[in-house]
Amino acid sequence: MVQQLFSRALVSAKWLADGIKANRLGPSLRVLDASWYPPEERNARKEYQERHIPGASFFDIDECKDKSSPYEVMLPSEKHFADYVGNLGISNSTHVVVYDGDHLGTFYAPRAWWMFRVFGHKEVSVLNGGFKNWLREGYPVTKEVIKPDPAVFHAKLNRSHVKTYEDMLENIESKKFQVVDSRSEGRFCGTEPEPGQGIYPGHIPGTVNMPFYTFLTESGHEKSLEEIQKMFKEKNIDLGKPLAVTCRRGVTACHVALAAFLLGKEDTAIYDGSWAEWFRRAKPEHIITEWKRNSPDASHPRAG
Repeated sequence: MVQQLFSRALVSAKWLADGIKANRLGPSLRVLDASWYPPEERNARKEYQERHIPGASFFDIDECKDKSSPYEVMLPSEKHFADYVGNLGISNSTHVVVYDGDHLGTFYAPRAWWMFRVFGHKEVSVLNGGFKNWLREGYPVTKEVIKPDPAVFHAKLNRSHVKTYEDMLENIESKKFQVVDSRSEGRFCGTEPEPGQGIYPGHIPGTVNMPFYTFLTESGHEKSLEEIQKMFKEKNIDLGKPLAVTCRRGVTACHVALAAFLLGKEDTAIYDGSWAEWFRRAKPEHIITEWKRNSPDASHPRAG
């Protein structure tokens, strides 16, 4: 069972390259480049247009989100998501493989993976090692941008996999579910700046810190099941009990959800508003931080 889940959530570069070579790309298999970078550093869409995995479409997280929200990367409506991915040629029977070009190997791809799952699509995988390792292993790239024929996608939001501010607030007292924060230790504790204007670092009371990048090897691949299991055990996280994950804006939290999924836990929830919402709405006593309030605000937009 665990191995089946593992193979379903992750695919290797070789597996995908073999599928492309065998002409499997089409309505039954679609590839998405879900890269995102701070605009002043890199232009994800431009890089996609210059080179990408053959047959891949660009999945723009800044387009496939709730643009009316004051927070940064909130889930779109069912209709918005269905229309967006349908226009990428994805139906409910399509196997979707997502990747990104981050230097770590994977950054935004697990968010796209989780979005498909939370809208009811199970046949979705992350490319293990990302574009970084696709290039390193010498697989082909192209600048050809395809336009798939539109497909019909039916989205149904699984609300049990999404936590709201109210859920997180109530949980401080009830402790109905465990909470993991996937940001760096410094941002979690409040000893290093939080990306974004008008927000300083810290964490929600009762939260356990597991930085998302600790689930990756130095090469950028997902760690082994044994290593991941040990990591959760060391943090006293019981995967047999309810779990929710938070971060800066609901992106890197999805790395923890993916890691838990690899071990057979399919019901991890994400606090979609994450710290960006919590910081702006919570009472001071519910913001645990070592940050000096008179410290200069961070302004760098890269965050999870």
